[in-house]
Amino acid sequence: MYHTARFSTADPAGDRAVADYADPYAVIAALQARIAEQEAQLAHAHKTFAHASVAARIGVWECDLASNSLTWTDTIYDMFDLPRGSPPDRDRTVSAYTPESAARLDRLRRAAIAEAGSFSLDADIVTERGNRRVIRVTALVEAENGVAVRLFGIKQDVTEERRILDRMRYLASFDAMTGLANRAGFQARLADGDRPIAALLLVDLDGFKLVNDTHGHLTGDACLRTAADRLATACEGVDMVARIGGDEFAVIFADGRDVPHAADLAARIVETMADPVSVAGAKLAVGASVGVAFANREDTPDSLFARADAALYAAKAGGRGVYRIA
Repeated sequence: MYHTARFSTADPAGDRAVADYADPYAVIAALQARIAEQEAQLAHAHKTFAHASVAARIGVWECDLASNSLTWTDTIYDMFDLPRGSPPDRDRTVSAYTPESAARLDRLRRAAIAEAGSFSLDADIVTERGNRRVIRVTALVEAENGVAVRLFGIKQDVTEERRILDRMRYLASFDAMTGLANRAGFQARLADGDRPIAALLLVDLDGFKLVNDTHGHLTGDACLRTAADRLATACEGVDMVARIGGDEFAVIFADGRDVPHAADLAARIVETMADPVSVAGAKLAVGASVGVAFANREDTPDSLFARADAALYAAKAGGRGVYRIA
């Protein structure tokens, strides 16, 4: 006489019973169905991760330290402009790093392996196709019995992030219209006690307001850029040339040996700016007045600026197109 055995099993998720079956094959079928469902969910999660990693420009990698063999996800192949699925070669990969980045990577990698620790750095690379990129490398060491056996982590393409950051830094210190240092950059330099200033020149364009009022702001902007270019050329070699206002500029001398030439430079600026500016076929008369202040031991940034400003005021009051020394 045969007896039919009854089987009871739990759902792999552990939250309910599958069933009590008289037929063991039904149990197996139910489990296989559940496994297939989980595999589908896992495949979907893997696909979602793959799409997310591509969108975020993030790739996963690992390196076996015994053989230096690498394993990459597709995104890292794309970062280095290498064919997906080709065997990753560490020497070939490292050769893409700039010398400075390669040296930093080697130093941090050695320290992390020795300490079974981790590291992170932003590295500059040049791919075999000549594309320049910035990648953020994050790594963690896996150790067994105190011995480092594997490195793993992520690489992220942060080229656009670096470009935006560099642009923000530039805009924080430089004038977008003329390319000269802006007022914030000038004030930071003026207050830098570690780099004493020997002389300060303040330059004001004469007649610029009339150009703006008569010909419009587009012509005024073009005139301003030309004047800034002339000023930068005339002041080549000085510590800083900055645009500190609408039509106001500042020139900083940092080297005391060049101070005697500050007055000569002021005269040269007046002479250079006296030439008419050509914009769209029109000859525009824009001159310059200059105030010069030589720094002394008692000066603060504010007092030095005030003396140069007073000299500029005297130059403008004296008929414009001249320079005065405080």
